[in-house]
Amino acid sequence: MQKLKCAVIGTGYLGKFHAEKYANLPDCELIAVVDINAETAQTIAEKHGAQALTDYAPLLGNVDAVSIVVPTTLHYQVAKDFLNAGSHVLIEKPITTTVEQADELIAMAKAKNLILQVGHLERFNPAVLALDKDEKPLFIESHRLSPFNPRANDVSVVLDLMIHDIDIILALVDSDIERIDASGTAVLTKGTDIANARLTFKNGCVANVTASRISMKLERKMRLFRPSSYASVDFQNRILQKYRTGEKEMFPGVPEIISEEATFETSDALLAEIQQFVSCIQTGEQPLVTGEAARLALATAIQITQLIHTETQL
Repeated sequence: MQKLKCAVIGTGYLGKFHAEKYANLPDCELIAVVDINAETAQTIAEKHGAQALTDYAPLLGNVDAVSIVVPTTLHYQVAKDFLNAGSHVLIEKPITTTVEQADELIAMAKAKNLILQVGHLERFNPAVLALDKDEKPLFIESHRLSPFNPRANDVSVVLDLMIHDIDIILALVDSDIERIDASGTAVLTKGTDIANARLTFKNGCVANVTASRISMKLERKMRLFRPSSYASVDFQNRILQKYRTGEKEMFPGVPEIISEEATFETSDALLAEIQQFVSCIQTGEQPLVTGEAARLALATAIQITQLIHTETQL
């Protein structure tokens, strides 16, 4: 099978890892990396034997697939240009800055029969992949806390961190949202730095979601309460704990509780994500995180952001 000609647009903190994965995949040929910083592009390009560019225009129509790892405000235009040129697109989250932009990209990819995959990386966390998804949750609680990092402050904490959990929760619950309540505040930036949202779904499930980028500790956990089981996912340490009722009784009329814990080896979620992207290009199958799934997560995150903004204006 002929190798896919690939390129990475944006070689900052995350983009350089995208370049590394493509360069090492046997089905891919990394032909170019693009960054407005010529020195950065040259450094990454030389490492992987690729061409260094400061403008992606020469690649339009000349690559099979691209990873777009530029600031969120540029996602739409760059993705649109490559989709128009016939390239498959893997775009970092959030998919775009507006739902309308996301809808346009989704429609373009569908019309041209191209793969549009979005980089919600936590979907490839082994603890999440091992989670039993058959039993629908009744209540979900998630905490995504992080110390301050100036790298991703072009968007609010909702679009930077919380959207990871929003995406996973929407996939697990698989029901329309009936109501959203949210609060948050800016502390170190002009945007929202800490936020909480309560999502009430039409099927009765409730999710309480908290995200902070000004915490003193790093924590990424989600707890799911289900009719006959409880599960705890530690994203950071890749630990999945499960508790369920057994057939025996620990007290008369009270079933026993059976617990199990699985700790997964360090894995390369980004590699798994890019491997799936390549596989979908080759087979025509849809990725785990489609444009539609990312669009739904974005729409929810935007609604939460707007509710917080309205609250702070009161």
